[in-house]
Amino acid sequence: MSFISYAQNFEDVMLWRALKDINKGFYIDIGAWSPDQDSVTRAFYERGWHGINIEPNPEFIRQLQNRRPHDINLQLAIGDQEETLSMNFLANPGLSTLDDAIAQKHQEAGWEVNREPVQVTTLNNVWADYVPTGQEVHFLKVDVEGFEAAVLRGNDWRKNRPWIIVVESTLPMSQEQSYGDWEPMLLNAGYYYAYFDGLNRFYVAKEHSGLLDSFKAPPNFFDDFVLYRQQEAEERATQAEAKAMAAEERATQAEAKAMAAEERATQAEANAPRRPRPKRWRPKNAPPRPRPKRWRPKNAPPRPKPLCGPCTKAARGGSLAPYESWPA
Repeated sequence: MSFISYAQNFEDVMLWRALKDINKGFYIDIGAWSPDQDSVTRAFYERGWHGINIEPNPEFIRQLQNRRPHDINLQLAIGDQEETLSMNFLANPGLSTLDDAIAQKHQEAGWEVNREPVQVTTLNNVWADYVPTGQEVHFLKVDVEGFEAAVLRGNDWRKNRPWIIVVESTLPMSQEQSYGDWEPMLLNAGYYYAYFDGLNRFYVAKEHSGLLDSFKAPPNFFDDFVLYRQQEAEERATQAEAKAMAAEERATQAEAKAMAAEERATQAEANAPRRPRPKRWRPKNAPPRPRPKRWRPKNAPPRPKPLCGPCTKAARGGSLAPYESWPA
């Protein structure tokens, strides 16, 4: 069965290529956003994986709690210390950020920004509180709109070591790369740079360096994947075709029933006895009805009397026999 990709930029395809042999793995998704739309973890969840979703937006936390009952869903932001900060929520929730400078640029571009307080903790604390002892974290995804450095500073990389790390590495709404202030942390912590997909940078822990081979090529034919939107469109088309066929079959059945009913009606009409035409009632002693006179104009000349047989013959050019020879 083909792998269904839900992620924005095929991140799940690349991760599945590297980790498909792991049975019921574990993930941490910082900036999880929607449980379905552009989700890096949904495909893994559908294959029996579970993990921790961290998202400060209350609407998306409700969605995650409804759609991901086997995950741990935390309404938090992640930084380098525990504190309360003002989150900049935008109408486009994918652009919401703790970075005030980035929020200011969005506001100047015309976006409406609503600031609300959120609780901030560290990745190290989340690991200690929610990752079971001995549980491997197979991948960590970080998408925090400019707050990546603070997120990565808040982890103890000596003991908390995800196999693969995926970090959004461009400035919001641009192709300008922005990994310079946080990549050295990962390289110094024993991670190898593996791949850049135009939006994210992938890193592999040195103790799992065998996974690097999985990142030599971008998503391609051999990954045997389909996009979720494509599959959804095909399912809708299949359903529509099935409905059309069912409607056509119902129409054919209705037409057959109508023809059968029409045939039965014809047979019934042919077999029905003909009722005699009822006679109009007249009293027994009623005089005969006068024969209606044919209409003639008032000034019409009188009709000629009909001639007898011999006269008619003579009128037609025959000879008139003597009177004595006329038949009595």
